[in-house]
Amino acid sequence: MPIHETDPWREQYFAPVPCPEGLLIPTDDETAYQLNPDHRWLYNKLLVARSQGLECGACARAPSNYPVFSKPIVNLEGMGIGSRVLRSVEEYERHCNNGNFWTELLEGPHISTDWALIRGEPHWCRHAHGIPGPRGTFDHWIIETEDRPELERYSCEWIAQFLPDYTGMVNIETIGGRIIEVHLRLTDQWPDLYGAGWVDAVIDLYQNHRWHFADADRAEGYSVVLFGPHGVRYRHPAPERLQEYRALPEVKSVQITFSERLPPSAHAMPPGGFRLAVVNCTCLVTGMQLRSELEREFGLQESEQLDRLAG
Repeated sequence: MPIHETDPWREQYFAPVPCPEGLLIPTDDETAYQLNPDHRWLYNKLLVARSQGLECGACARAPSNYPVFSKPIVNLEGMGIGSRVLRSVEEYERHCNNGNFWTELLEGPHISTDWALIRGEPHWCRHAHGIPGPRGTFDHWIIETEDRPELERYSCEWIAQFLPDYTGMVNIETIGGRIIEVHLRLTDQWPDLYGAGWVDAVIDLYQNHRWHFADADRAEGYSVVLFGPHGVRYRHPAPERLQEYRALPEVKSVQITFSERLPPSAHAMPPGGFRLAVVNCTCLVTGMQLRSELEREFGLQESEQLDRLAG
């Protein structure tokens, strides 16, 4: 499949769409890093912070004020690995290790924006607002219908300066209107919520360097995430049960986001929990109800799950 999907639970979005042989479209950072040697520096999060004039530094140089946020300088696996807030010199000395950096603690909404660029010029974007959960997890994402003019202006100025020759999809994550991460790929968690024909438009972008997508009838979407405690060997729900869930009204897709064949430690996961499933839907209540049903499938009680994740 020319759209390079490393997570088998997300092949459902791309397998039905014809894609020319020899065309490689990345959906993960490791592939995007290899395909874009001239832009690899964007995966250095310390350089991205410095490009905006944020207060930041490698862990060899301690910050002068706290709290700050610390995470790996380069993380091609994602999922918030090794990230945390540092609130004191003691926490800095304990947790800011070689390979990490710190930056000023940003406040405000966490927004993930997919952009379609042709030679550095934006032709489309769409925003998703992340509702945080405990310790680096997200409870759910709201795929918004509206523009965010100030964020778009800031991002477009940054793109014009640092990606003037880039053609393809780029995902930019921001907190409080400032860029925290840049990914030279699309977001593969919710392409089914962007609308019919969107994947075809992405293929055309990479193949022909043009963007044609009818996006006048946007609908708000939701990507609801289920986490469980770390260290448990989980099993997938029965295929017939998943088929029933996927057939429910207002449910676009259900992803079971781990491999049964691998030990839990082999999965890249945030500190706050082990991601079990993602429900994409057009009604948040439906998504929450299905998440509760999946909790029962995995043997989780909601109160126990929240207690364990918060602890």
